Formats: sequence, C-alpha cells, structure tokens
Amino acid sequence: MSLRQRTSSIPNPLTPENDVVPQTPPPRPPPRDALSQALQGSANLANLLPTGTLLAFQVLTPIFTNNGSCDAATRPMTLFLLTLLAASCFLASFTDSLRCANGDVHYGFATTKGLWLFDNPDAAALPDLSGYRLNAMDVVHAVLSVAVFAAVAMRDKNAVGCFYPEAAREVQEVVDIAPVGIGLIASLLFVVFPSRRNGIGYPVTRDR
Repeated sequence: MSLRQRTSSIPNPLTPENDVVPQTPPPRPPPRDALSQALQGSANLANLLPTGTLLAFQVLTPIFTNNGSCDAATRPMTLFLLTLLAASCFLASFTDSLRCANGDVHYGFATTKGLWLFDNPDAAALPDLSGYRLNAMDVVHAVLSVAVFAAVAMRDKNAVGCFYPEAAREVQEVVDIAPVGIGLIASLLFVVFPSRRNGIGYPVTRDR
C-alpha cells in the first residue's frame, strides 16, 4: 500500500499573503495661511468698486509712481491721483440709472428730491423719479466704497512703495493687516446692507 502525501489545507500564518499591511492615510494638505484665506475672500471686494475707477487705478498707478520709485515730484502727484480716485468712488455711490419704457438707459445723480438726470430725455417716457431719492444707506455705501478703495491701494506694491520705500516692521504689519480687516468688515456690511443703486460703472439690472 502506497502512502500519498497530503497537502495541508491549514493556511500558514507566516505567508506574505496573509500579512495585513496597514494602510497609511494620505498626507493632509498643508494648512493655508490665514492671511492668504482672508485676502482671497476680500479679493472680490474689487468688484464693489466702479469699473472705470479700478481700471484707472491699475493703469495710472505704475505710471505716476514710476513703478513704486517716487521722488519729490511724483509723490504729490500720486497722492492727488489716489485722492481723485477715492472721490470718484464716493461720488459714484450716489449715481443711479433707470430704464425707460422704450428701453433707453439714463444715468443721474441721487438728490433729496429724486434722481437728477444728466441728460434731458422725454419726460413722458420717464417713471417717477422721486423713488430714487437720496437716503442714509447711500452715505454708508459711499464710505464703504472709499474704505474698499483704500484697502485695494494698500495692497498695491507701487502705491505702498511710493510712500513707504523702506517701511519699518510696524508699518509693514499695518499695511498687511489693515486691508484684511477693512475687507472683512466691508464685505459683511455690503451683504447685510446691499445697495440698490446701479450707477456709473456698475451693471444695470433688468428692473431698472
């Protein structure tokens, strides 16, 4: 009688197939800097500024500041430019537009009595202009627009380099932190108190 060797069906615990290899979790992405997150959130605040004012700032600032290297002549000119653009943001908050029945769009300036139009359209096609009168919320939005413009200017290297070519550490901290605080506060107030104006430099909605 021959004896046949029987293979064992019991698995060997030492075989590599049965070794349980622990799966390491994927590495967590590096945490983003809080300042970068805040700046990304406040970057959209530029959309709250008039398009023409923002474009003029981006085009003229490098020219007036000589790419951030100001002298005794260009520094007052840059200050005048920034003041003029800030005033443009302030005054643009009081402008509004309306769409007549014939589809024409007219722009004007909000006053305590209503909307004062820049042109003289046919009075028969105009709606009631008293509904566009000036209110306290317009003043709030005007101040916020100037604050947003100041925050945008403080983040511009040419504007900062013009007035603070060799800024001290304390000044640099203010330049880095102040725009973030202004941006967060202004964005919150714009959300809580949205503007209904569609002035110069802003899109015209369908109901206007």
